[in-house]
Amino acid sequence: MLHFEKFKKFYQGRQIISVPNLTLSPGIYWLKGSNGSGKSTLLKAVAGLLSFEGEIILDPQIALKKQSIAYRRLVNFAEAEPIFPAFLTGKEMIQLFSTAKGGVFGQTEYYLESMQMQHYMDQQIGTYSSGMLKKLSLVLAFIGKPALILLDEPLITMDAESLAVLYRWILEKNQQEATSFLLASHQELEHPELSKASVLQVMEGLIKF
Repeated sequence: MLHFEKFKKFYQGRQIISVPNLTLSPGIYWLKGSNGSGKSTLLKAVAGLLSFEGEIILDPQIALKKQSIAYRRLVNFAEAEPIFPAFLTGKEMIQLFSTAKGGVFGQTEYYLESMQMQHYMDQQIGTYSSGMLKKLSLVLAFIGKPALILLDEPLITMDAESLAVLYRWILEKNQQEATSFLLASHQELEHPELSKASVLQVMEGLIKF
């Protein structure tokens, strides 16, 4: 599903994280590590938002640096603390992402309804609370037919009812469309199925599988 080849990320000359050679099979992975260990940095690099040394390859042989457009179309990302243009409405953001990611007809309606978000989609994003922003970022991450979805701290600012919906989305996407997931979270995945996710431990700038 995902292959890291001589991956290294530096900040101001200091190595933050290194993945010399790692291949992840399709599935759901829980990226664990303390604050500052490099979890978010790794996800942003995999999403194509940060430069790095080496290469990241998505099956079948779609390299981030060599086939960047094809790669980014298949990899979706929701940040821990999302920031969107304040002047756009939620509906406009979803339309933009749906066009870019090849959204399927009726797809966004399902996600909006299950999270009960329809009533504020016509409001400008600048009026959204942190919880509303989080839900919008998660909806955007599920749009299209991604091969891989990256979720950075997906559990924060989410109530129990919304978390149950998110867990259902993850399992549905994985089981019905074979979408893989990388979830970075300092919280426990309190779900009977997701708690069985393969663990990737980030320690001392290295990933231990």
